[in-house]
Formats: sequence, C-alpha cells, structure tokens
Amino acid sequence: MTINDVRGVLKGRVLLPDDDGFEQAATAWNLTVRQPVAAVVEAADADDVVALVRYARRAGLTVAAQPTGHGASGDVEGLILLRTGLLNEVVVRAEKRVVRVGAGVRWGQVQAAAGPLGLAGLSGSAPGVGVTGYTLGGGVGWFSRKYGLASGSVRAIDIVDADGEPGRVTAESDPELFWALRGGGGDFAMVTALELELYPVPTMYGGRVAWPEHRTSEVYDAFLEITAEAPRELSVWFNRFQPPGAPPMVTLDLAYLGEAAPAKDLLVRLDKIEGAVSDSRGVVPVAGLGAISPEPIDPTPSISRVELLTGLGADAGELLLSKPVEPLINLQIRNLGGALAEPGVGAGASGAVAEPYLLSLVGLGLPHMADATRAKQAEVVADLKARISGRKPYTLLSPGETAAESFSGGALARLREIKRARDPHNVFRANYPVLG
Repeated sequence: MTINDVRGVLKGRVLLPDDDGFEQAATAWNLTVRQPVAAVVEAADADDVVALVRYARRAGLTVAAQPTGHGASGDVEGLILLRTGLLNEVVVRAEKRVVRVGAGVRWGQVQAAAGPLGLAGLSGSAPGVGVTGYTLGGGVGWFSRKYGLASGSVRAIDIVDADGEPGRVTAESDPELFWALRGGGGDFAMVTALELELYPVPTMYGGRVAWPEHRTSEVYDAFLEITAEAPRELSVWFNRFQPPGAPPMVTLDLAYLGEAAPAKDLLVRLDKIEGAVSDSRGVVPVAGLGAISPEPIDPTPSISRVELLTGLGADAGELLLSKPVEPLINLQIRNLGGALAEPGVGAGASGAVAEPYLLSLVGLGLPHMADATRAKQAEVVADLKARISGRKPYTLLSPGETAAESFSGGALARLREIKRARDPHNVFRANYPVLG
C-alpha cells in the first residue's frame, strides 16, 4: 500500500506533490513555515475522515489536521495533511445555549450565527481562526477573563479514534480523553465536530484608541491603572506598533461585556490622555469582534514569540518602553487573570493560567528581516527575564518550541500516557505533539 492508494478510499480531493495546486493546498497560514507533507486531503465529510484514518492506520502513515493552517509548526515531513474546510456545519440551539460546529468552521461563522441571538462563543480576536484547533489547544480571547479558556466551553466532541472508529466523547463517556482534548491539542483523536456552550452577550462595548509614540508612557501607566482593578467583564490590550513605512504609535484595544455607560466610567482615565489620533470605541456586535484588534486576514510571513508574565510595574515599563520596537511590528501586552486563574474553571489539560499578563512579540518573517526580528525578541525576553514564568499557552506556541513548554510536569506526563494508550502507532500528529 502506497500513498497513491489514498485516492481510492475518499470522495474528497487528494493532492500529491506532482499535482497542480499541491503547493497552495499545503501552505500554512504563516508563510515562513514550510510543510513538506506527502499528500493533502480535503475531506468531503466526516465519512471521509473515517476512511482516511483507517487507510493511514493500515499503511503505517500519520495524519495531521489543519482546518485553516493557523498554528503550524512545520513538523509534518512525510505526513498526510488533512484539510477539513468542507466540514462547515454550524447549528445553534439557542434555548440550550449550545452550538454544534464542524471541524472546518471558523470563529467568524459561529459569532455571526450566535450574535443576533444575544449569544457568543469564546473566540479569540481573529474571526478567520478555526474553532477546532483554537479550542483543542485552550484558547485565550476577549471573553476569557469572564468565562475562562475556550476549551472549558466544550460539552461534547465527535471523533475518529486511531483505529478509524467514529465516536462521541463527553465527560461521562470517556473522562480521560475528554480531559486531554480540552486543552491538550489534537494528538489523541481526529475531531470531526464540537459541541460548545454559548454565553449571553446581549451588549458589548469596545474598540481601539491610538496615540502617537510620544504618549507611550502615559498610555502604559493608564493600562496598568485600569487593569489593576478591572472587573472580569473588561479586557485591555496594550500595543506598541511600528507599521512598515509609517510612524510608530501606541494603542489600547479593549472589550467590555456590558453596556457602554459602565465601560466609559471604567475607562475615563483614557480621556485624560491628549492627542489621540483615532478612537473607534462604541457598541460592538458579537460578529464584529474582529474589528477591535484588526489582524491580517490573508496568510503572511511572520515570526512571533509569546511569554507569560508574572507581573508588571515601573521597572518592567522602563524596560518595555525605553527601546524602539523596530524591527518588530508589534509589542503587545494582554491583561489576563479573572476566570483564567481559577484552577476549577474548565478543568481540562490546559489548567489555570496564573500569570496576570501575556507578552506577544511579532515581526515580519521576510528573509532579510528574520534574524533581526528573532534577535529583538530575544532582547526583550532577556530584559524581562525576572518576570517571565517560562510557560506558554499551547495555541500560541511558535516553530521550534514544544508542547512541554505549555503544561505542568504532571499534566504533560498524563497527556503522554493517554497518547501512548490511545494512539500507539502515531496515526495522529498535532502541530505540537505531546511526545515531541
């Protein structure tokens, strides 16, 4: 049995390296990541996923699922890359506050369906990110301080196991696998659909306020003041931007789950900072979440690094603000805390996120800029070494990092035990495998 035989068992499209369209189909969302896979399969439906897994098991091959290509590590040489974009079912049951989504659904589709009903899923900031990969890896977004990680909203998971048998996993039917899949990634089974809890969001206020660079210290001080006492309904992200070919600037991105009036009271400190060049604050529909902190919607060559911070303060501010951002495009700090820091919330493999802040460093991955970007990231991390916990959110790992950086020793050992028991022949490969 060879890789060419896979065409005979599927309804969906199969692309091999010599086929037209193979390179495009194998491309990750981050264009700096190369994916030397043996084949790309575009599943027509869940039955195709069953057939592919059974084929891979018999042939001794490994399958890596990437609905959208976000989060790719490049660790896929010789594998079959599964695209699930056609598994795009979205069914909202408003009376039960639950949504069923196929493995290829993106967050924008969920919010567009749930928002008009006064409900929302626990998405991130970018509507183009796939629900499945984001949720299986934990998922930190605008609603996390109030409701916890996205993985904690999972109520049931439709899977295909390593023997090619379809099944449905819940906390009652298979507590070990249910625990692993909620935050431990896609290393244990192939997911074809998720059932997620939705949350009431009748009104939301948010937007971005931007100032010229010389206001950076004032904006940072306001960020610290607001986030020190922020209720769980409020999330605020501080950004130092250096757009290519444009003047540097500083922004605060924010989202408040509630009416505009209390949000404005919480944010009155911002109105004391003069010279704002733009202010998009206002009532935001759930389907418009992506407009708060606009991110690229098309694949781009980027290099990112994320760290969790144990705290901030005047000394950290001096280190973060005293040097140019360039060659990075963005230095971002998100306030965490709230439900994220509570061990019982979600109770999946991700566990609690005790650190109160997240640092994200993003630069272009163009060949002539890559070395300088990585050097700048290393410089910032070295400056903040005393405040970096060493743990990283699983969904925000970057190429060259490993799953071991995302879990406690006990959780990692448990995940590895489940992997060995459920997939002893390595039929499945997550972007960042727990045995890697």
